[in-house]
Amino acid sequence: MQGAIDSEFRQFGNPPRESASRQVGIMRNFRDRPNLGASWTRTIEGGREFADFLVHDLPITHHTLSIKEVNYLAPLYLNPSEDNLDQTVRINFDPKLYAKIRTAAGLTGPQAAPDGTDAFRKATREARPDEVKVFDYIYGVLHCPAYRETYAEFLKIDFPRVPFPASPASFRAISEQGEALRRLHLMEDAAIGDTPFPFEGNGGSVVEKIAFDGGELEVPAPLEVLALSEVPTPSPSRKRAGGQVGAVGKVWINADQYFSGVPQVAWTFHIGGYQPAQKWLKDRKGRALGWDDIRHYQKIIKILAETDRIMREIKVPFV
Repeated sequence: MQGAIDSEFRQFGNPPRESASRQVGIMRNFRDRPNLGASWTRTIEGGREFADFLVHDLPITHHTLSIKEVNYLAPLYLNPSEDNLDQTVRINFDPKLYAKIRTAAGLTGPQAAPDGTDAFRKATREARPDEVKVFDYIYGVLHCPAYRETYAEFLKIDFPRVPFPASPASFRAISEQGEALRRLHLMEDAAIGDTPFPFEGNGGSVVEKIAFDGGELEVPAPLEVLALSEVPTPSPSRKRAGGQVGAVGKVWINADQYFSGVPQVAWTFHIGGYQPAQKWLKDRKGRALGWDDIRHYQKIIKILAETDRIMREIKVPFV
């Protein structure tokens, strides 16, 4: 992907540094009409692991993904400006490479032109437009723990490379898992579902001293098994972020009030250079949480826990 994607598969690399006017032009693609996009970094600093690919549907700030590294952003659709006589919405993929990946993915049906509406967001699974299926495939690959582990050193120094699908079945499985992650990360209520992390204790709900108190154990839910004979099982991945599998605890916001039943993996989970479950509270120190704030934080916990679960199910062939 490049800063204004002219190629998504030739390489994830060497985008020119964008001028301020160019950055505004890219952001316009998210302002005028519905869109999807992804942000990422070229390098990883501070010795942390790669967790630097995040979906967006709105304009972002310079350090949305990471504060230390330059954050790049690319839209899926290129929307025309209002003063452009040609009001065609273009898919932001290199045409030749897009055709090649569609063939490898088994996407042989007619290619419908985007219409500038949000229909692509409402479509699910097989009803998604081909370009969204490809976007979700990329999202799934870059969230695969085995992929991140195999290419860990490379991902610290250059843009990620995305392999072509090994088969239509592999593409379909990874794309659907990428779709599930995309919908979670865009905070779609239907994807999030229940948030069983009650806010307990008496007080004014002011964020003061933040802490995670773990120690309880939760029996993990059984994982879905993908019956894809052509997708080899990758080598064992790293330990889950956050340490002990199934560990749950309390997230304290002050001496008397806390969120209970919080998976430890959600508390320690990284997206880019941040740990969202911790940063969100730290950014609100000294403030009282209202009902909407509490509900929002419960969603964050659910999203992070589900992200970890789905990631551990993703299998990328030959990784």
